[in-house]
Amino acid sequence: MKNSSADTFAVWLTRALIDRGYDLTNQRSGGRSRFAEDSGLSPSTVGRLLRGEGATDVNTLATLANALGLPLGEVLVRAGILSRGELARVQRPTPKRRITPDQAADELGIKDDQSRALFKAMVETLRRQPPPGTSGEGDLAQQ
Repeated sequence: MKNSSADTFAVWLTRALIDRGYDLTNQRSGGRSRFAEDSGLSPSTVGRLLRGEGATDVNTLATLANALGLPLGEVLVRAGILSRGELARVQRPTPKRRITPDQAADELGIKDDQSRALFKAMVETLRRQPPPGTSGEGDLAQQ
């Protein structure tokens, strides 16, 4: 079943193949079968992609990206699998926020002073680096 993103992908792929010298003027021109051979995709898969019958198999898209010399992310966007924004978030994830032991205690609902002091002491102990030349194992009991 055709959909608009598959049709858009088919138009883009057709243009990309023509730009790379594949003759797609008609079914007997040999461009499809030559690209299938060059890419390692089956002729039926190439035909399906060019007809806009969908491209959701990531392995197929990875093979296609490799054959076109494009990043997989670009092909996933063109195929409608990812949006440009989703790709950007994957490529440049938001750094994890750092919080203080007090903020962590607040978020965990640790309210009483003694429990907070114990929690903060444990965090500080876990943050310490083991002394140089030791594995760090068993050293905690000696501190």
